[in-house]
Amino acid sequence: YCWISCRNVNPMTLLFLSHCSLYLFWTLHLIFSRYIGSSLMLVLMVASAAIGGTLQYGYNLAIMNAPTTFIQTFINETFLERWDIQLEDYQVTLVWTIIVSIFSLGGLAGALIAGPMTIRFGRKKCLLLSNIFLMSGALLAVTSRAAKSFEMIIISRILVGINAGISMNVQPMYFGESAPKHLRGAISLSSAVFAAFGVVLGQVVGLREILGSEPYWQYLLASNAIPGFIQLLTLPWFPESPRYLLIDRGDKEACINALRRLRGCEVQSSELDEILQEQADTKGMRASRPWELFTDRSVRWQLITVMIISSAMQLCGNDSIYFYASYVFKEAGIADDKIQYVSIGTGTCEFTACIMCNLLIERKGRRFMLMGGFILMTIWAVVFTIALSFEHYISWMPYLSMACIFTYILSFGMGPAGVTGVLPTEIFNQTARPAAYMIAGSMMWLNLFITGMIFPFLVSELSEYCFVPFGAVCLLSALYVGLFLPETKGKSLSVITSEFHKLNFKGQQRTCPSKTQAQYQLGEVCLSTAL
Repeated sequence: YCWISCRNVNPMTLLFLSHCSLYLFWTLHLIFSRYIGSSLMLVLMVASAAIGGTLQYGYNLAIMNAPTTFIQTFINETFLERWDIQLEDYQVTLVWTIIVSIFSLGGLAGALIAGPMTIRFGRKKCLLLSNIFLMSGALLAVTSRAAKSFEMIIISRILVGINAGISMNVQPMYFGESAPKHLRGAISLSSAVFAAFGVVLGQVVGLREILGSEPYWQYLLASNAIPGFIQLLTLPWFPESPRYLLIDRGDKEACINALRRLRGCEVQSSELDEILQEQADTKGMRASRPWELFTDRSVRWQLITVMIISSAMQLCGNDSIYFYASYVFKEAGIADDKIQYVSIGTGTCEFTACIMCNLLIERKGRRFMLMGGFILMTIWAVVFTIALSFEHYISWMPYLSMACIFTYILSFGMGPAGVTGVLPTEIFNQTARPAAYMIAGSMMWLNLFITGMIFPFLVSELSEYCFVPFGAVCLLSALYVGLFLPETKGKSLSVITSEFHKLNFKGQQRTCPSKTQAQYQLGEVCLSTAL
């Protein structure tokens, strides 16, 4: 704040930033106060892991908007100085598109290595080690301008993407395994809250008055090192996942100590018995590999569920709607120099919706929130298409378009943004969970890359109807959730598994499960059952 004041910034801008800061801190307080009754240690662990974890995903998406023009100029000047070549506009745009989209491929690589890393190093150490990629990327970004190398920016985005890909997979797993059953969904959903917080934070830091101006863009790209540094200082003081300590490492004493610290009281026998039961059922079994899940019928519908929901999270068009934001705000009569402030409202909408979902998920359940979010997004996609079609004929249509942007993002935050990351923790057991997160993360990052690449073509070919495919994805996703996804709120893994078992072996006579199948049928009595 003092640094901004010294730059003779407009007082109204300072007032706006102050209100943003107060709002963000108030909403974070609202979340954390929900869990204080459980354990302060658990709350602080969530904050430490998420600040350097999923916050990086949203932050690194948002900070690329402000320096677009400056980096494109830097690319052109670099080519001119090296090879005396003046690039055409489409060539500069192509290089810029690579810089932006390569983040998704880095995320895909991070998702693929996250599973083996969590098995070998554990959940907490995996998050800490991922900062090696982050710090290396930040160093390349901050020195790229002095080195006059746009290639360093590309490599930086790959490394930062790897860090985000690991965090998006490991952090929900760490939270889900560390939280008590009655708060499992809300704690896991904190990952989505911090991702949305990262978007808002990136939009604020990217303002022209802070780091979004021409002299400071390299520092903006490297500013992601600060949250990572905070995580490196704080996360080592918190315990490892209790389930990992007992089931993967076989250290019962360390598991009890971790539970005692995370709960702030003596360990309840029922919670420890549940973990011991899972350890007994998976004893002698190694961690599953991703391709083994595809061939195991006992997890067929669990795998189909996480693949569909993870893909729908990116194919629903939420990230693409940010593309239309500036255009719609301009059509609504907002001055060009004020659009950057109004755009912060889009990130704030998603952040607010994730908080609301966090407060509601343990009351309404995962299925209700997920299906409701997709249904609302379908409705707003239809309204948005109508508004875009008539914006040149009816004077107030641009305002309806602007309203649709906010409601679409709110609906996304209330459902898919939060609930998607919770599901793999709840429907897969300890041996299958890392592989399941690898598959879910890979689908998410791959579809994010595909959406980013094809969206410009959808706009040019379909024009105002470009959101029709996204609306169709939302509608089909809502139907799938309503027809096939059982509610998981407050249920043990054995109960959830038995409900999926009815889908996986529908219409078949099944006796006592085989050794391979038993690892997913935790707590289930082996009785001959006609299904």
